[in-house]
Amino acid sequence: MGHAEQIQGAVGDGHLRVTYNDVHILIGNRAKQIKAEFDPDLMIAIGGGGFFPARVLRTFLKSPTRKANIPIQAIGLSLYEALPSSVEETIGTEVIRTQWLDFSTLGHAGGIGLLGKRILIVDEVDDSRKTLSYAVTELLKDIEKLTAELSPEEAATHPPTQIAVFVVHNKLIPKLGELPANVAYFSGEDIGPVWVEYPWESPDIQQHDQLAFGEPDREATAPKPVYFGEV
Repeated sequence: MGHAEQIQGAVGDGHLRVTYNDVHILIGNRAKQIKAEFDPDLMIAIGGGGFFPARVLRTFLKSPTRKANIPIQAIGLSLYEALPSSVEETIGTEVIRTQWLDFSTLGHAGGIGLLGKRILIVDEVDDSRKTLSYAVTELLKDIEKLTAELSPEEAATHPPTQIAVFVVHNKLIPKLGELPANVAYFSGEDIGPVWVEYPWESPDIQQHDQLAFGEPDREATAPKPVYFGEV
């Protein structure tokens, strides 16, 4: 759904302002497919935009047969840089790692706890794809290193580790990064090349929502829930 290409913006800036409810609905609408096709048992949220989506998605993926909640690990990657005298950001040229996985929380097995998992990486937007590409590449390096530390007998006890990606919004623009063919990909919504303003980035949430609801085509373009009951 590329409706955002026609967004004019309530203040004429062409920005797409989404509300917490919008994000919640988009996640809920995609959750059933994620559960059916991947069913993650570990999520990795890219901070800070992936934190809220990961938490909401965990609610939708909750299963009566799984006693514990799906663990959510956090990593910090930065690609955007602030423009001087502007509230906007521009895509940077280098991914900077500010935080990585805390292996100590993966149980007694430590980092080995990554092996054999179905790992879902979560972020809010797929713009250039450089951040997602970096996250997947570095995670694969960790998995390869951990596997190499095992004996052949120990390695045989772990099923293949699987990786997938979920983003709330995927921009339909040329990508600067790539994902391996065996990495499953899910998006809440495909949009055009517009700047997206998320509610957690706004210090004045009431003004943010007023602008979001003030967009002329809000009623036609706002996401509608298609999920009912458990997924």
